[in-house]
This record gives sequence, C-alpha cells and structure tokens, in this order.
Amino acid sequence: MNEFPTVGVAADAKPSNLPEFTVGEISQAVKRTLESAFERVRVRGEISGLKRAASGHVYLSLKDTDAVLDAVCWRGTAGRLAVVPEDGLEVVATGRLTSFPGRSKYQLVIDALEVAGEGALLKLLEERRRRLAAEGLFDPDRKRPIPLLPDVIGVVTSPTGAVIRDILHRLADRFPRHVLLWPVLVQGDGAAAQIAAAIQGFNALPEDGPVPRPDVLIVARGGGSLEDLWAFNEEVVVRAAAESEIPLISAVGHETDTTLIDYAADLRAPTPTAAAEMAVPVRAELLAQLMEDARRLVDCINRMIADRRTRVEDLARGLPSPTRLLEEKAQQLDGWVERLFNARYPYFGTRAQRVARYAAELRTPQQQIDTARLQVQHAGMNLQKAMERFIAARDHGLQQSAAMLRPSILIKLIDYRRLHLERLTELLESYSYERVLARGFALVRDAQDRPVSSAALVTPGTALKLQFKDGEVAAVAAGKSGRPSTTKPQADKAASAKERQGSLL
Repeated sequence: MNEFPTVGVAADAKPSNLPEFTVGEISQAVKRTLESAFERVRVRGEISGLKRAASGHVYLSLKDTDAVLDAVCWRGTAGRLAVVPEDGLEVVATGRLTSFPGRSKYQLVIDALEVAGEGALLKLLEERRRRLAAEGLFDPDRKRPIPLLPDVIGVVTSPTGAVIRDILHRLADRFPRHVLLWPVLVQGDGAAAQIAAAIQGFNALPEDGPVPRPDVLIVARGGGSLEDLWAFNEEVVVRAAAESEIPLISAVGHETDTTLIDYAADLRAPTPTAAAEMAVPVRAELLAQLMEDARRLVDCINRMIADRRTRVEDLARGLPSPTRLLEEKAQQLDGWVERLFNARYPYFGTRAQRVARYAAELRTPQQQIDTARLQVQHAGMNLQKAMERFIAARDHGLQQSAAMLRPSILIKLIDYRRLHLERLTELLESYSYERVLARGFALVRDAQDRPVSSAALVTPGTALKLQFKDGEVAAVAAGKSGRPSTTKPQADKAASAKERQGSLL
C-alpha cells in the first residue's frame, strides 16, 4: 500500500490542524526564539573571512573544527574593541545571537572581543613586534638622548593611581621640576587611543605657547597581567611613541614586564620610579659634582699659574739686568759723542778745501756765453755753405727737368685739367637751388631770411617770403591743413619726383 498520496488528487487530501505561517512570520518567530534563548553568550573561535565595509561595520566568521558561525560588529562598537580583529586570531567574542531574515541566516552580534588565552596574546604580540621592527620603528638610530636637566616633564598616566604620586615624590627628592600631567586610561576600552592622543598632544604644543612644551615625556603605568598592559602593545601607541619629537621614556609595568612601547621609546625604565630617576639627576649630587669640578678647575688654574710663574722666573734669571744694560749703552753713547766732536773739525775742513777747489775750476757765466756765441757763429757759417750747395744742386736739376719736358705734354695736361674743371662747373650749377626754382618750386623763408623746412615750424600769422625763379613774394601763414593720406602709387610717384628733383640744400 502506498503511504504517500498521489500528487494532484485533491479529493483524497485530508484537512490538517497545523497553523499556517507566512515566510516573514516564521522568520520573526525564529528571531525571537534565538534572541530570548541566547540573549548573552561568549563564543570562542578563530577569526576568518574578516571584512571591513565602507560603512565602518566589521563582518567576520568564528570557526573551530566542528562549525562556522557568522558574526558582525557594528561601527559604533568596532571602534571601542580592546582587540583589533585579524584573520587567524583566536578570540572570545561576547554578544547576542540573532537571525538575518533576508538570508535565513543566524549570526552573532559582537559587543566585546578579547584574545583567547595568554598564548594567543603572546603569538599576536610577537607577530606585531616583528612587523613593526621590519618597518624600522625600533631602530637604535631613531632614538634621541634624554636631556640632562629638563625644565618641563610631561607625564602620560592615570591621574588616580599610585604611579603619578611615585613620580612626583621621586622628582621632589632628586631635583624638583615643573610637571605636566595628561590624564589617560591605562587599560580597557579606549585606553590605547587616549595614550596615543596624549603623546601627540604634547608634541603639538608650541614652544612659545601659554602651556610650556615638555623637554621629556614619561609614559608610565603600574604592573599587571599581559591583558592589563595590552593597551601599550597596540600599534597606534607604538607609532605615536616612535614619531614623538620629544624624547620619550617608557615606564610600563615592573622590571620583568615588556611591552612594544618599550622598543619604540628613546629610553626604557624598569619602573615608573626609575623613570623619574632617569629624567633628572640628584640635585645634591649635581651640586657636589659642580663643586668638585669647580675645585678641580681652580686647582688646575693655580697649577698652571704657578708653572707659568716658575717659567718666567727661570727665564728672568737668564736675562741681564736692565740697569746694567742701560749703563753700558750710556757709556757707549758718550764714546760716540766724543768721537763725533773729535772728527767734526777734520771732516768739515776737508769738505771746505774740496769746495774751494771746485769753485776755482768753475767758469764765469760771461765766459760760458762767449764760448756758446762762437759755437753758434761757426755752426751758422757751416749751415749757410750747405744751403748754397743744396740750392745750386736743385737749380741744376730743375734746369735739366725743364729741358726734358716737351711742349705737347704740357698742352695735353692743360687741356685735360680745363675739361675736368668745366665738368665740375656744370655739376655745381646742376646742384644750385636756382635750377630747382626754375622747375616751378619755391623757396620759403621766414622774416629773418632763414629757410623753413617743415610745416611744424610755421604758426598762423607768421610772415613768410616765397622766392620764385623770377623774384620774391611776401606771404602770411593762415593755418595748417591735415596731411592727406598717400597711397602706395602716389608715394612711389612722389619718391620718383623727389629723386628727379634732387636736394634743395
């Protein structure tokens, strides 16, 4: 017997007592059941398929060896997560189960996220350390020296913990300095963002602003577990510490605790109290050191002065007495004076005899004039004889040249010169302005008989003289007319006429 009725036989269908639901109704019923039964759950699994939408929501899946659970973290919650989700990270997600009717899927809405177990945290920490080290954030060349005695110290820590009190107490004992506190959370949601913002805020202070810019920063926190110190392992905090222009001292946890900010800081302190000791020296020790340095400097200067004095005294013993030197020079000067007086009379007597001898050998001016006159007369006679011989030679040469010249050559030369002169005369006549007047032109002169060569020089009422070929006519200038435009043919014709006319000057 067939247990299933034949499809399509409506007569054999039996009425059912089951309620009938629409698709939307059954989806909402399932949604309410899930949310009421799993209102708050903690799910452990490995993150896979991580996606960040443009809206800011985070979509991922939690999987283990048996199943896969879809999950979503809304934008407002994603920014406050204590752990940044990454593929392959084993986490414990806290939230509520719900369904997505549009695709008939159920999913976990994540409210909080934490790493599952310390081993997973250490694995994540090591991977992050290697990645940031590869970027060069931990290079020793980036680290700057801590100033010896800073005027202002900036502290980034919790305002209510014992850390700030320990730092202030230690600074007061060693060397009191001006301290600026930037209060932040040191663990929990939002702690990493506040710590990074505090470091960046201190660096953004202007050097000459109303709030003094610190010379050194201390990022401090007390001891705790790996989860408690996790904010100082976040990438945003490590990058802010590495990019800080102010030298930074990391003092997170106890001596055995190590965070990533310790690698990026310029100096690591095992405890917050030790950070205060590294930031400033002991005032008493510094004063003692200064006094010791001053004493050593004074001793050194005294020894140097004593050595110089001894050397000068040794050199002085090798020098003769100045008084004895003066006495010897005075005696030597007396001897020179005596020798001068003794030698004066023979010296001047010899010079006087030599002068008398030279004076006897000198000729009088009259004797010199007579000798020069005789020399001039003798030279004049020689010159006259030479001129007579030269003139006689020239006359003889001219007579020979005249005898050699033929009359026909002279006649031809004279005719050639006469013809050349006549041509020059005709050329001069052609350049005369009277010839130009004969061709119908007129010469314009002013009242002073000066030629007028431009219309710009004539004003209305000016008396003018117009000279034609047969006489002059007086005229008075009435006014100026506009210059007519000249076309190219007219300009060519005027230029040709000008060439034929020639210059008037």
